Amino acid sequence: MADFQTSTQRAKWVFTPQKLAERYKAANHRAVQLLEKCGTTQVEVDASGSLTYPTENARDQADKKLKPLSVDEERFMRAFYEAKVQEVCSAFEFPHKIQATALQYFKRFYLQWSVMQHHPKEIMLTCVYAACKIEENHVSAEEIGKGIKQDHHVILKYEMAVLQSLEFDLIVFAPYRAMEGFVSNMEEFLQARDDEIQKLESLLKAATAEADKVMLTDAPLLFPPGQLALAALRIANGVLGVMDFDRYLENIVSQPNSEHTTSDLSKLLDDVESLVKNYKYPSEKDMKHINRKLKSCLGHSSSHDESKKREKRSKHKSHRSSSDAPNGPPAG
Repeated sequence: MADFQTSTQRAKWVFTPQKLAERYKAANHRAVQLLEKCGTTQVEVDASGSLTYPTENARDQADKKLKPLSVDEERFMRAFYEAKVQEVCSAFEFPHKIQATALQYFKRFYLQWSVMQHHPKEIMLTCVYAACKIEENHVSAEEIGKGIKQDHHVILKYEMAVLQSLEFDLIVFAPYRAMEGFVSNMEEFLQARDDEIQKLESLLKAATAEADKVMLTDAPLLFPPGQLALAALRIANGVLGVMDFDRYLENIVSQPNSEHTTSDLSKLLDDVESLVKNYKYPSEKDMKHINRKLKSCLGHSSSHDESKKREKRSKHKSHRSSSDAPNGPPAG
């Protein structure tokens, strides 16, 4: 059985808050440079995972007033689509493990890229599909696409690019299994009987919902899954009052392999809980504004979209050859 302590997740995908902020800023900066240099940020992908970056020639046709997304606007865009990951997984009734894996893939992808380079809608669906494969829940890209009325070819097109961006580190550790382990341990700690066992089952159910909230924050990139699990259990216990949680933490840190004091561990759980409390989801107004900017950065301006629709209608009516069609700026 895989072990988090020796995993690539622990070695490569858990950061300090400063390092994480630097990664997001660096990804944003690379996209801003592309926009300034080429007039678009869209990085094209083919099914083999090969990438085609925009060229400086595109700048000739570019709108000089194009504005890139800020780091905060990118964060809102990621938050919007991370919630969509949970919605899609819930619609398909996927296990929490698949949801957690898909979210981790999505989060890791956008440590390498800006949302201005690859639209998160396509990446989100590809991450769900990849998570199903690695977790051996055999759902085809066509089924996923059909279920949410999206083109499954897009999912397949981005698959290799996503796997490459994840550096093929596909094993993900999530808090859900750790929570089950802690609750089982709590039964022994409390020497629980029937009524207490039922309360602990209720605690696990409530903590699972809290863990879903934790997974939408940056916490999975900052803390090991065991601490995420304890934080979710502590939040749920604060509502249900099933047990003396501080006494349970003291029991945990008294174990021979413990790396923390009780106060250290409590502070870490406080930090996780703070991320949940301070989590911000974009408003509809926010998303309209950000989507307009993103479309422009990707070369999908509204005027361009409309011209493409007119072109398609005209071609359909007159059956003109492609050589007769009007030329527009390159599609993003």
